[in-house]
Amino acid sequence: MKLNITKLEKTLNIKIHNKSLFVEALTHKSANQINNNEKLEFLGDRVIGLVLSTKLFNLYPNEDEGVLDKRFAKLVNRKTCSLIGWSMRLKDFIIFGDKYKKLSIKDEKILSDLCESIIGAIYIDSGYEYAKNFILKKWKKDISLSDKTILDSKTDLQEYSLKKYKKLPTYKFSSATGPRHKPLFKISVSILGSKTFLGKGNSKQEAEQDAAKNLLSNIRKK
Repeated sequence: MKLNITKLEKTLNIKIHNKSLFVEALTHKSANQINNNEKLEFLGDRVIGLVLSTKLFNLYPNEDEGVLDKRFAKLVNRKTCSLIGWSMRLKDFIIFGDKYKKLSIKDEKILSDLCESIIGAIYIDSGYEYAKNFILKKWKKDISLSDKTILDSKTDLQEYSLKKYKKLPTYKFSSATGPRHKPLFKISVSILGSKTFLGKGNSKQEAEQDAAKNLLSNIRKK
């Protein structure tokens, strides 16, 4: 397949200086075992990571590392990158070997790798600021939804406690009241050196999550 640079420029809304760089970025290893997009994918992954972690750092100045890490993971996971790669219409430009005929939205790994390799090529071809602006534009919707990321308070508290004290949080059942069809559970939690915090919920799991959330809230106030 011969790469149509003019069409690629128009599709991605970018200016390309080094054509061979983008040929490499769009070449799957099935087409060329040596000169393919794997190295540019490696680079693009790091550029995306730097841009998005900096954006989250500035967007959520009061959040701790654990929360930022979860928001970041949502932005850079394979599914997100593959959907962005699909939205870029990279399937129209990928250079495959005889093994592959066409790309579908279900090919998450290939699409995610393509997304990263294109970013790597843009970075080398036009520099960090240009690549940063491209990334922030393509990830704009996902960044705007990053405050909706569902955080697992129990996991968050467990990671915090293990990192700081090398010990797991301690949960204790307190009570269960109300009718059978709508019970109210109360469970408490504490970590080394902390007060005990109570959580409520219609299941034990909900009560534990609520207790963990209350303890974490107290930690973050300090």
